[in-house]
Amino acid sequence: MAKFPAVSRSVFRFTNETMRIVMVTVIGVVLGFFIGISFPSVSITKLHFPSSFVSYIEERNSGLTTQALLNHAWNSVRNARENTSEPNTNTTLKIYVPTNPRGAERLAPGIVVPDTDFHLRRLWGDPSEDLPFKPKYLVTFTVGYAQKENINRAVKKFSDNFAILLFHYDGRVTEWDEFEWSKRAIHISVSKQTKWWYAKRFLHPDIVAAYEYIFIWDEDLGVDHFNAEEYIKLVKKNGLDISQPGLEPDRGLTWQMTKRRGDREVHKETEERPGWCADPHLPPCAAFVEIMAPVFSREAWRCVWHMIQVSICYQLVPAVLYGLAPSLLIGASPECRMIWFMDGASTSPSGSA
Repeated sequence: MAKFPAVSRSVFRFTNETMRIVMVTVIGVVLGFFIGISFPSVSITKLHFPSSFVSYIEERNSGLTTQALLNHAWNSVRNARENTSEPNTNTTLKIYVPTNPRGAERLAPGIVVPDTDFHLRRLWGDPSEDLPFKPKYLVTFTVGYAQKENINRAVKKFSDNFAILLFHYDGRVTEWDEFEWSKRAIHISVSKQTKWWYAKRFLHPDIVAAYEYIFIWDEDLGVDHFNAEEYIKLVKKNGLDISQPGLEPDRGLTWQMTKRRGDREVHKETEERPGWCADPHLPPCAAFVEIMAPVFSREAWRCVWHMIQVSICYQLVPAVLYGLAPSLLIGASPECRMIWFMDGASTSPSGSA
């Protein structure tokens, strides 16, 4: 009974200390909350303390008080507000590269790859070793399996400098594996379409940008006297952006412009039958290329591809395009206006127009 009052005083003392701690904690939380919402736009990274103050709090036995900390924090916040009120153009990095392809302007230019190719890749190993040799030119044929022998003869006229691409309109693809070159070729199969349908969808300029020249040929051309490497030499020599091998004169011809002439390597004008040409410098007497075996430079194809229509007859439109483009494209770039014809005795395939 004599010790009860001492126990009671101890309990009360413990209760008072606990309440004091709780109250200080609650007050600190509430005070911190109100301080926080009073400057929500200020980043914690902008709370810069003076070096003297940092040295002070780093001292092992510093007598840092809550009031001192709050005073320094509030001063830092107030200075940060004053600084952010002034325009600062360096705070936000804005990426915008107008030379990037459309839709990719906000990408860093170092990661933008604007074009691609038809080069076949392995599924294993070092990617840098996938292509021991890169073809410089592209040859496309729109084919049916019934013409396999003629295509086989045509492909053999092209060296390893030429990538081979077959558009299959009859759905038969695997049968072509009987030819060794077919296993290295690119095959695209969509039933019952013409070559200009394929060209518009699969020969986008950014896809064929890896090739200097693009051959877009029919499947029934005679190539007995054709030499692809010599043809490329003559095209480069004469600076032809759009050209066509000449046709043998003993075969049926619709236009004199397409006939091989043995007296010259290249001709850009010809004489047609009376009444066929209103102007000797306009198609079909000049600047005329047929659609069965055109050859485009990379730059010319980037122009021509955009003129191929997608909603009407794919065979008719390019024929009209080749015939009328020189008179319609006044003011266009040279690649769009140079629609010439080329032939040569050693490079000329035979065939019908």
